[in-house]
Amino acid sequence: MAKGPKHRVPFRRRREGKTNYHRRLKIIKSGKLRLVIDCSKKHCTVQVVKTQIEGDKILVHANSQHLVKRFEWNFNTGNIPAAYLTGYYCGLLAKNEEIEEAILDVGLLVHNDRVKSAFKGFLESGIYVEHNEKWFSNALEQRIRGEHIQDYANLLYEEDSDKYKKQFSGVLKKQADPKEFVEIFNKTKEKIEKVV
Repeated sequence: MAKGPKHRVPFRRRREGKTNYHRRLKIIKSGKLRLVIDCSKKHCTVQVVKTQIEGDKILVHANSQHLVKRFEWNFNTGNIPAAYLTGYYCGLLAKNEEIEEAILDVGLLVHNDRVKSAFKGFLESGIYVEHNEKWFSNALEQRIRGEHIQDYANLLYEEDSDKYKKQFSGVLKKQADPKEFVEIFNKTKEKIEKVV
């Protein structure tokens, strides 16, 4: 470990690889509302945050658990389609609060595709956030709707029904059909639009 009078120990969150303080300072100095997206293996959280001297104020908040509680989502809340729907839901809530613009603040990317899909959902709600369309791949578009999950479910169902039942046991217990994932995704999106 480095020693000496000029050595400076970085902040704990920088050492842990969680926060890039130089980028964060630029975002805060902009004075714009921040769109904060945080995804883990199980959940996705999307927030619109106002930075204040006394501390951040959350103006709008959506979590992927809201999909289960409010929109009867019977699938995993940590996958790409759930992240997209969470971002879309947060965007519509922000629109109701008359928020027109924000700046993206994702910190150091860990779950890259989930963060991108949540961001894509937020953008499709109609709020302006400066970005580059090249950030979104064509493959991500298909994965957002859950076509890859539906294709895999159909393949397993035809080839090995026991493995299909084991793989999708949690979903089947909730009486949902993974072979109709895209249709369920579209229905959930419509429910979000009606409620908000």
